[in-house]
Amino acid sequence: MVLKIEKDHQRFRQIVKGRIREDLRKFLTKGELIGKEGKHLISIPVRGIELPHFRYGDNSQGIGTGDGKEGDSVGKGPGKGQGGTEQGHHLMEVDLSLDELADILAEELKLPRIEPKGKHRITTVRDKYSGIRRVGPESLRHFKRSFKEALKRQIMLGNYDPDDPVIIPQKKDIRYRSWKEIKSPQSNAVIVFMMDVSGSMGEEQKELVRIESFWIDTWLRKNYEGIESRYIVHDVSAKEVDKHTFYHLREDGGTKISSAFRTCKQLLDSHYSPDEWNIYLFHFSDGDNSSEADSRDCVKLLKEQLLPQCNMFGYCQVASAYGSGNFINVLHEHLRNHEKVLTSRVNSKDDIYDSIKTFFGKGH
Repeated sequence: MVLKIEKDHQRFRQIVKGRIREDLRKFLTKGELIGKEGKHLISIPVRGIELPHFRYGDNSQGIGTGDGKEGDSVGKGPGKGQGGTEQGHHLMEVDLSLDELADILAEELKLPRIEPKGKHRITTVRDKYSGIRRVGPESLRHFKRSFKEALKRQIMLGNYDPDDPVIIPQKKDIRYRSWKEIKSPQSNAVIVFMMDVSGSMGEEQKELVRIESFWIDTWLRKNYEGIESRYIVHDVSAKEVDKHTFYHLREDGGTKISSAFRTCKQLLDSHYSPDEWNIYLFHFSDGDNSSEADSRDCVKLLKEQLLPQCNMFGYCQVASAYGSGNFINVLHEHLRNHEKVLTSRVNSKDDIYDSIKTFFGKGH
């Protein structure tokens, strides 16, 4: 019976995931998911699924019998108004972890699993409780096993009375959990998010950045044991900020993209050696830059300093009525064939789906 229930549950989960896949583009654009991480469960409304329930047949003596006719209102006193005639749309909420959503994202977008750089693997040592022994500290006493040993001893000695089941463990019955140290490979990664916060980047553009960077972060966390996220904002100058500031800061003024790349380089040199970390860089902008000279400086910084260190550089250009939108053309002209450089255009929330596929479709 337990195995049958488990199979039914697994089949139900597969149906749920199928429904979510059908509406994946819609789920990708939900701002309410922002802020959830890791194993946290989130509620997803799923259409077209009904929970199993009992259907009762004719039972004239059962619940609900008595005076009254079909169509009479139910409750205390007369009803107000007429009931609707349209069939309702039933939605059921199911709980999924972000890891499960990341798996669905990967299946639907056909994202290959990321293969971390081999030289960036770190071996960690952790304790694993794997057995039982007769000696140990009281904090590791295994009460269930100790009770079972006492019960076995009393049964073997004929001292157990099922009508008066008193179990008294002795010192020789006490058991303790044992552990051993195991070494496990752990791949570390850092994501550096950079964003233009000049006057041409409004709230609509920031919302696009916010949603896309959330799914980028979710997918990378699915692929790495240890991951850190860092945030850089810039107009004509750049600085590192916390996550909240990154998503809510708005400044006026011009744009100098090279300032973000230089700040990113300083951050990597100070904290993230490419021999120990997998490095992912993402820059979000409307494509407006202060000058062609600065765009050339950006290309030079990428070629000579950032690309040799990182796994991938992703540039996402969001549409703005005030930006020139030219920087993506500069990257295409000078770095189109570079295997680590990927670019995408996001004009609306509907484009986020394809943008994520562009960035991770090759399994960088």
